[in-house]
Amino acid sequence: MGNIILKTLHHRGVDLKYRTAGNGPVLVLLHGANGSMSLLPIVEELAEKFQIILPDHPGFGDTKQADWISSISDLAYFYLDIIETMDLDDIHLLGHSMGGWIAAEMAICNSHNIKSLTLVSSAGIAVEGTPMGDLFSWSPKEAASQVFAQKEFVDQMLAHEPSKDELAVMQKNRQMAMLLCQKAQFQNPDLKKWLHRLRKPTLILWGDSDGIFPEPFAHAYHDLVPNSDLEIYKDCGHVPMVEARKEFLERLIDFMVKAG
Repeated sequence: MGNIILKTLHHRGVDLKYRTAGNGPVLVLLHGANGSMSLLPIVEELAEKFQIILPDHPGFGDTKQADWISSISDLAYFYLDIIETMDLDDIHLLGHSMGGWIAAEMAICNSHNIKSLTLVSSAGIAVEGTPMGDLFSWSPKEAASQVFAQKEFVDQMLAHEPSKDELAVMQKNRQMAMLLCQKAQFQNPDLKKWLHRLRKPTLILWGDSDGIFPEPFAHAYHDLVPNSDLEIYKDCGHVPMVEARKEFLERLIDFMVKAG
C-alpha cells in the first residue's frame, strides 16, 4: 500500500489523521466501529479512478479523542466542517456500519457538496421485529461468526494474533464506539423522520447474512430513502467489501461513475 499517504488536518482542536490516494473525483470513506482498517483493503483499487480520503474518526486509530465529540451527530457536523475546510465539492460519500450512520446524518443535514451516497451495512435505524447483534458482548469467536458468513474469513479472523500496537488501537476504537453508540443503541430515531429528504443518488449495499444489522435493515433503509438502489450479496456478512469484493467494487464504481 505504498501509494497511500497519511496526512493531518487541524480543525477545532482536532488533528484529524486521514489516508489519501489517487486522483479524480473525490470519494470520502467513513469507517465503522472497528476502525479504518476495514476499508483500507479497497483503497488502492478505488484510487485507480477516484481521489480517496479515509479519515480516522476522532477517538479512533491515529486521531486523538476530542472532548466535545460525544455523539454521531457531532461527528456528522464535524465532517461537514471538514468538507468545507478542505474545499471539497461534488464528493462521493461512502459509510460502512457506524460510518453509514454518520454519512446518512451528513446528507440529511446538508447534501450541497455531496454527489452520491453509499450506505454499506449501515447503523442508524431500528427495525421492528429484527434486533441488531449485541457486538459489545460477543466473544472473539462469536464476533467472527457474526461479522463473516464464509468459513475462510471466519478462520482468518480467529487465526490472526494482533500485535501489542494493534491491540491498543482495537481497545481505543472499542471504547470510542461504545461512547458514541452503546447508549444510543446504534440508532437515531429522528433518522426515520428525515431520510425522505435524501435526493442525491443513493446506493445501499448489504450482506444477506449480516449478524450485526440483519438484511431487514437494508430493506428498511431502501424503503426510507427515495429512489435508492439496493444490492444484497449472497452468503455475505457485515463486510461485503471483503466477502464479495469483486462484485462489491464493480457495483460501487459503476454507480459512482454514472452519478457523475
